Amino acid sequence: MKAQVSMTRREELIALLKDPDEKVREAAARAIERIEGAGSFAEVIDQLKKGNRGAKIRAIYALGRIGDERVLTPLMYCAMRPEEDIRIAAIDVLGTLATPQAFPLLAECLREPSAAVKAKAIEALGRYRTSEALRLILPFLDSRDGFLDAEAARAVGNIGSADHEEKLLTLLSSPHSATRAAAAEALGTLPFE
Repeated sequence: MKAQVSMTRREELIALLKDPDEKVREAAARAIERIEGAGSFAEVIDQLKKGNRGAKIRAIYALGRIGDERVLTPLMYCAMRPEEDIRIAAIDVLGTLATPQAFPLLAECLREPSAAVKAKAIEALGRYRTSEALRLILPFLDSRDGFLDAEAARAVGNIGSADHEEKLLTLLSSPHSATRAAAAEALGTLPFE
């Protein structure tokens, strides 16, 4: 019965792909993608377990497209794996999903020795747009490395905290062009007071 309902649902959504309203067509396309992704959850998990490194990373991003509660446990597991590229992909997807369950793990990733893992965690936390995320990100504005400070500036801009405009302004004179560019970008996204 469940498969039949899904097939009927899918057929109705496919019909909406011809709707005259573009927003309806886009919504139908997203719904179809989600239904098809949900059906392939077991296949994605299988790739995550048995695939080569590239297949595992593709599986992590596929979990992000599925996006329901089932994906959190495997993504959080992958975010703690020893392979840096797998960890970074999982952190990226967890940040995109921005679920409350993933927040503590992403905060913990800020303590990692790897600058790449920290940078991805800063980016992910910047998607939460909360005062707690901001509190965790702010110390990285002082990194002075052209990498973590740049990512922190973008995250502060994404969170939209005009309270830290002054600090972003000081980053405009950083010796690192990546930091100056990120600070300029962040300043352009901050709300006007």
